[in-house]
Amino acid sequence: MYKTRKRLVLYLSQAILAVVLVVLMVSVASLVSAEQLSSFRLFLSIFSCVAFVIFSMLVFHLRKNLYEHIETSSLYMGETSIITDFIHRLRFCYSLDDLYEAISDVLEQKGDCSVLLIDTNRNYVLYNSPSRLTSRPEVVEHLGMNYPDNWAEGVHFMDDEMGIMLDPSEARGFFLCFNHHHLYVFCRYTKLFDRVIYDSLFEEFRRFLTRAITISNLSEISSLSQEWQQLADTQRSFLPLEMPKINKLTVAAYFRPLVNVSGDYYSVLPIDDHKTLLMLGDVSGKGLAAALVMGLVMNTVKILQDKEDLPTMIRAVDKAIKGMKLQDKYTVLFLGIVDTQKMTIRYVNASMSDPLIITRAPDGYRIKPLTSNCSLVGIIDIDDVTVDEMRLFRGDVILMSSDGVSEVMDENGIELGTTDLYQDTIRRSAEKMPQEFINDVVDLVFDYNGGKKLRDDVTMMVAKVVG
Repeated sequence: MYKTRKRLVLYLSQAILAVVLVVLMVSVASLVSAEQLSSFRLFLSIFSCVAFVIFSMLVFHLRKNLYEHIETSSLYMGETSIITDFIHRLRFCYSLDDLYEAISDVLEQKGDCSVLLIDTNRNYVLYNSPSRLTSRPEVVEHLGMNYPDNWAEGVHFMDDEMGIMLDPSEARGFFLCFNHHHLYVFCRYTKLFDRVIYDSLFEEFRRFLTRAITISNLSEISSLSQEWQQLADTQRSFLPLEMPKINKLTVAAYFRPLVNVSGDYYSVLPIDDHKTLLMLGDVSGKGLAAALVMGLVMNTVKILQDKEDLPTMIRAVDKAIKGMKLQDKYTVLFLGIVDTQKMTIRYVNASMSDPLIITRAPDGYRIKPLTSNCSLVGIIDIDDVTVDEMRLFRGDVILMSSDGVSEVMDENGIELGTTDLYQDTIRRSAEKMPQEFINDVVDLVFDYNGGKKLRDDVTMMVAKVVG
């Protein structure tokens, strides 16, 4: 129905344009005789072309609006909206548990459907709705006989007897086949779903299974010590190889994992000519599992389209980590958007060791902390996310670091971040460019540690407003 209505609109608009064009041509021909001046004939021809172009633009605009109305009424209203809602939920599913929750919330509760998910390779029922139909063993056996493991991938329709049906207008259910998984949906009003929605549903189901399998495989890799170097190389590929050139902002970073892999991460993502997203974070724990979460966080932030919506970014990271079901894994992180036109930084500090702004004052350099305004991400419920803003000035230095910097101890057990030595060092280095600033702090960390083995990853990112 969706495609049919769009085709009708297309044909109608083309017919209208053709009629208008013919009318204009006939009008020009009838108004201008052979004896009239050629200049007047040229004027009418130009006028007709301009009028036709303007009318064509109006028709195209109207057609676009009609397309949007057809899409809304066909896919987001009525029975088809149930499948549309399920597709939207699938996009944010990272595990089978997420899928089961989406099935329950949308297909079962909202759509009154009965659902079966079967791993046909193992002949194992992964999920079945708590209904008499899908709970009967003979139903599973019957479906297995009708649709074996080698059944063609795609969307297929079923009749009342669970047999294959080519015409969806009479179907009483459908199923999706991909990668040895069959998702059966029994619904008495299947015929009311717009056919165009099934391609989107299958594509999202395919993406979900691919994503879930990838995460599962990475989790297995994280338990194998011989894969550490491979994962370390993969982890480093998530970090910027070199800093982007940004107007009026210079950025440098330092990354030293305690072992091959790390839970620390950072990124610099230009948003437009004036705005840049700075991110630095630290995943709980050490080793492979922490590195796995680090990669997930980096990828989640990277694929989000609206880089200025910091609360949505925090919630997306939170959902992604919880979806991995790693129990004790969470992250602290700092997200800041530097605007060199407005000379501000908008930020969310999710329990990160306070980033600092070092700014010039009449009596020297002052240190202003960007204090925490959000809880840990990925392990507890997050309330409203607060975004704070602070003024920036030319020459300001923004220091972001993991707690491996501030919590390094001397021989007396005193943490570096609590000392005047640390604050004096960053004040003295504030006049320098970011890379030189980082070199001074790194030297201080190793000198203060007294040559002992470090106890944590050391990660820093420094940004300086230069314009």
